[in-house]
Amino acid sequence: MPEIFGIAAFRSRQQVLRFESALKRAGVRVQVVSTPRDVAVGCGLSVRFDMQDADRVVGAYRQTSPSNLIGFYQVTRTGNGRPDLQPIFQPRNFRA
Repeated sequence: MPEIFGIAAFRSRQQVLRFESALKRAGVRVQVVSTPRDVAVGCGLSVRFDMQDADRVVGAYRQTSPSNLIGFYQVTRTGNGRPDLQPIFQPRNFRA
């Protein structure tokens, strides 16, 4: 059975930790994880969240406006292969 979850990828570890903290204060269950290699830029860490919380996570982003966001992605893992990443949301000023 595939494992499906979301990540918020940032360019800055400091922003990862701040966003994680903001989501926890909002009652969203999150975890800091290594960013999948398919997200070619970033600091190497992301905030992991359950997909059922995606709207709340994006809403928290819009309220807090953390800098250095690369984007939000849905990650699907099936077995030992590379995970499949699908963009959920990227800020307008995104540049890879």
